[in-house]
Amino acid sequence: MQIKRQSTFSIFFIGLLIMEHVLDNPAYNALATGNKSLARGSEQIKYFDKEVGAFIGFKENSACNFEFLHDDADYDNVAIFISPIEIEIPQQWQVLNEIKCLQMIYDGGAMAIDDTGLVALTEEHVPQMLELTRLTNPGPFASRTIDFGHYRGVFEGDKLIAMAGQRMFPLPYAEISAVCTHPDHTGKGYAKLLLQYHINRIIAEGNIPFLHVRCDNQRAIKVYESMGFINRRKMHFYVLKK
Repeated sequence: MQIKRQSTFSIFFIGLLIMEHVLDNPAYNALATGNKSLARGSEQIKYFDKEVGAFIGFKENSACNFEFLHDDADYDNVAIFISPIEIEIPQQWQVLNEIKCLQMIYDGGAMAIDDTGLVALTEEHVPQMLELTRLTNPGPFASRTIDFGHYRGVFEGDKLIAMAGQRMFPLPYAEISAVCTHPDHTGKGYAKLLLQYHINRIIAEGNIPFLHVRCDNQRAIKVYESMGFINRRKMHFYVLKK
């Protein structure tokens, strides 16, 4: 459903209607629960430090909250706002991009894998992680995105050639993110191994794996489906600037 020229009241009203599931508002719910230690802002408006991630979340999707964030002197970052429906962004924000993604939830059990070749990534690996994500563009990745935790990588010698980690953590769901492989090493099963590792880890911790994938990335969608992920719904990622 496309919304044209919404009033403040109508956006607020829609926000009350659609936020029935924790994953309808993943950024806010992550910042209020599993990622609480990384949260900045207030009860109504939450966001990550810009060196961790660009995601913002509102307790209610309202024009007022967009205005409050715009006027927050501490917030000067490009923002990524996630909505389960298409909305009109208030005019004081510039929409740099709108990315349509599928939100997929894992619907299966743990898998028997050999993960002995996976290396726990630490701050010393951040330069290589940034280089790999710039090359493969799996989604936003900054100098402290590693603070989300649980990053694992595959190395060829001293060179990082594949990795994946965790991002938003809206309990009881944990998002697998930054799944990427160097173009010279695709087709070797590294991404699948990393996905299986994180699936097993998240399940062992009593949580449910989920992820986001661009709607036009049919190759990745087919891989995720083959591994047991099912489509929950389409989500709209708005990349915004003051």
